[in-house]
Amino acid sequence: MLRLVARRGYAATSVPDVIAAARVSRNAFYAQFADKEACFLAVCERDLPEMVDTIYTAAAEAGEDWREGLWLGLHAYLRWWQERPEYAQAYFVELPRAGERAVGQRDAAYRPFLDMLAALGARARLEDPSLPPLAASVPRLIVYGSTEFIAAEVRAGRAAGLVSAAADLYRYAVTLLTASRPPLPPGPASPPGSTG
Repeated sequence: MLRLVARRGYAATSVPDVIAAARVSRNAFYAQFADKEACFLAVCERDLPEMVDTIYTAAAEAGEDWREGLWLGLHAYLRWWQERPEYAQAYFVELPRAGERAVGQRDAAYRPFLDMLAALGARARLEDPSLPPLAASVPRLIVYGSTEFIAAEVRAGRAAGLVSAAADLYRYAVTLLTASRPPLPPGPASPPGSTG
């Protein structure tokens, strides 16, 4: 399923294609999966716990240095996807095209990353109490922004170079995690009663 979706796209991949490529019977397929969507969602979810463990293991080498932990974890994350280009194509490009349930599954998969970033933001504030409180939207901005950036790189055929984006994504994340909250500019774009 993963190989076929990465090469042909989710819409063009059929259950008979998967059965033929896997060299299993139709009954064997349907004993495991209700349909194509169920099989695809299962394969997209299968290795995510391993990837999260890889990130935590890498980041743990930094000890209490949250910036080093972010750098090591981010580098491990990008390397993990770079080493699995078919999985990256299926996950970042085809999964959002597979329907509402698939998008919901991907949104649920963001939870460990949101928690990691919230913890890093808290550690940054222990290190530097002058930092303002971490805005609740910051972990989401980092996760969603980074995910869309990676998806764009994969769509453009640059999955083999994902690690080269580590420095820019690191700076993006640190900037958001440590940013002050300047007041919004006056004018029609400001929400009524907004002070910042």
